[in-house]
Amino acid sequence: MNSIMILAEEVANEATVVNEFEQTLLRIFILIIMFGLGAGLTPKDFGLALKRPWGLIIGWLTQFGVMPLTAFILVTFVLFQFDPPPGVAFIALGALIMGAVPAGTTSNLFTYFSKGNLALSVTMTVNSTLWAFVMTPLMLVFYSRLVGLDESLDIPVGELVTVIFGLIVPVALGMLVRRLSANAGSVLELIGGVFGLLFIPFLIAVWVPRNWQLLLTTQWPTYVVAIGLGAMGMTVAYYIAKAIKLHPMNARTISLETGIQNGPLAIAVIVSVYADSPGLDQILLIPALYSLFIVILSTLVTFWFRRANVAEEQKIPNLL
Repeated sequence: MNSIMILAEEVANEATVVNEFEQTLLRIFILIIMFGLGAGLTPKDFGLALKRPWGLIIGWLTQFGVMPLTAFILVTFVLFQFDPPPGVAFIALGALIMGAVPAGTTSNLFTYFSKGNLALSVTMTVNSTLWAFVMTPLMLVFYSRLVGLDESLDIPVGELVTVIFGLIVPVALGMLVRRLSANAGSVLELIGGVFGLLFIPFLIAVWVPRNWQLLLTTQWPTYVVAIGLGAMGMTVAYYIAKAIKLHPMNARTISLETGIQNGPLAIAVIVSVYADSPGLDQILLIPALYSLFIVILSTLVTFWFRRANVAEEQKIPNLL
């Protein structure tokens, strides 16, 4: 643990991973995305979820059970074991934050293309987002203590809760707008979805070229954690849903909802809470890499779902 604490004080790269201009754009992005997320939820969606709640319950358990645990396993048995890079404790903190945040809005898009349960997807995304101001700090503190990060890094729980709660406000406002005007809610949902999709091209066009050298010098365990978090989350959640015999549509939905974390939210929380930290760049590394690779991974999984499971669901009644 002492070696981890020493490495936490080292800085691997002097370049700023996310500069002030990008931080400002990110805050605008996340507010619009969260507003659109709330505007996309209708009373009918709530009714369907409550009528058949198993999908929502299992999704909640995999979101805040499987994903934080997966991040902990990857940090403990990959990041800390294989030639830990400089600033490894900061990188580990970023991984744990990435594992503890709620589902991302792009999961709704991939659920649609995989022929999943879109109403369940939207409801799960909003549900996990509303729970995030409690569960994200709780999971972060719990697992950071397990790996010993609380000995070397400050986890400002109060500030973390405040930031996440503040980001949930646009979701509630979006839901209110949808309730008052379905047409206005639909427009806001579309705008939020577009901004959610633009986040990835934004990373590719702006962030990747500026941090190309950092990407080339980043050690392979960091990539394994960034990619493995989504891959393992999707796989475990899918087979849990299958094991309890949920309908294939719901199993696909829970898999995507679990594995696709809210990368923009994670980055927004980090730049707000750890803006003055000397390890800010290292904390941001895995959330940024995760946000890049999750689109590729989700696309591959969606193609597999369409080919492997759509025929299967024709044989199974929609009981759950």
